[in-house]
Amino acid sequence: MSRLHVWRVGKWLPEDHQVIHDWLKKLVDHVTANPLSLLPVIKEFKELIEGDAQIYMLFHQMFNEVPHKPPYNKDPTGKPQVPNYEVMLLCFNYIMTHAPNFDESGVVGFPINAILDWPMGTPSGFAAFLNDKVNAQFCKMLKQWATFLRSPDSRSVLNTTANTGWFSAQAMTEMPDFIKDFVCDPTAPYYGFTSWDNFFTRQFRAGIRPVVAPDDDNIIANACEAAPYCVKSNVKAKDRFWIKGQPYSLNHMLAGDELAPQFVGGTVYQAFLSAVSYHRWHSPVNGKVVKTYVQQGTYYSETPAEGFDPAAPNDSQGYITEVATRRLIFIQADNPNIGLMCFMAVGMAEVSSCEITFPNASLTKGQEIGMFHYGGSTHCLLFRPGVNLTFNFHGQTPGLKASNIPVNTDIASVTS
Repeated sequence: MSRLHVWRVGKWLPEDHQVIHDWLKKLVDHVTANPLSLLPVIKEFKELIEGDAQIYMLFHQMFNEVPHKPPYNKDPTGKPQVPNYEVMLLCFNYIMTHAPNFDESGVVGFPINAILDWPMGTPSGFAAFLNDKVNAQFCKMLKQWATFLRSPDSRSVLNTTANTGWFSAQAMTEMPDFIKDFVCDPTAPYYGFTSWDNFFTRQFRAGIRPVVAPDDDNIIANACEAAPYCVKSNVKAKDRFWIKGQPYSLNHMLAGDELAPQFVGGTVYQAFLSAVSYHRWHSPVNGKVVKTYVQQGTYYSETPAEGFDPAAPNDSQGYITEVATRRLIFIQADNPNIGLMCFMAVGMAEVSSCEITFPNASLTKGQEIGMFHYGGSTHCLLFRPGVNLTFNFHGQTPGLKASNIPVNTDIASVTS
């Protein structure tokens, strides 16, 4: 397998960190040679860093704490590609007005994340990316980028240009059967998509993902086109989720919700989505929505237990369920053998929106319930203790090397 095709989990960042360094060098060289005035949201970020003593210290130290030795430094001067927060902000400033090209290396998945990859793993980075003020500013910045990605200007990368266009031969190799599977018009400009975001949140054509056993409430449908990561039973109310193994900690996952005690001792299933796949969520059961809300959290925090992750926060899949920004949807399933369950959509890194789309409280199995907007993402299904589950991973072993299981197929069955 060639270097360019060795990807980390979900195809968000390449496994070979040299690819990230090569991409970063081009970006850093461009923004430093052609500096532009900072956009208001980036200028505000600069003022936050320089106006808060603690944040100023952390954003200085996180770059200094990156080891100045291979594989952390690939620059000929022996220094990291992004040497300080000033260059970091110039890179952010550029990205705010550009949609990602297709890139066989996988860097496309996390451009901002790639800039922060090594600093995230430092002690100061760990502290900085848990800071509420920093995360509030990231939220503002990502919303600004989302505005651009919803604009017609963002369609410029939806073309057939070799190696970089999203409809190029190289891209279609990574997205086989695209025209057959997804709602689009290859005869129209940009295949009929109105923006980059419209392309990213594309929909399957009718009949492409039929709902498994729609009238059998004992069969639980796969809620996302996602790869199985982990199943844990007898989950605790509180656990040390930041340690090796990243155990689930229900009170933190569910943000202290009054319904959280009902899930103590229950089961958590987690799966992650691919960069080149489908990003809408579907109801796993027939039932009614009890409540739903967004819990604000982090965007670039990774667990220190994993050390320097060459494609962070991929190795922190379990950890981020407790700290990242996430959408919680509590569902009372029609099947009493399931009862109350919870679907949790977790935004990773560049994700700036976990949007719900269901029109009312009654849900039909397989019905669309929401979507992730641009970025990496993972999700969980939470079940109460006593729910007798048998999972179907379709011949796979859950973990970081798993691949997508189609949405709306069976992911588990339940018996009395």
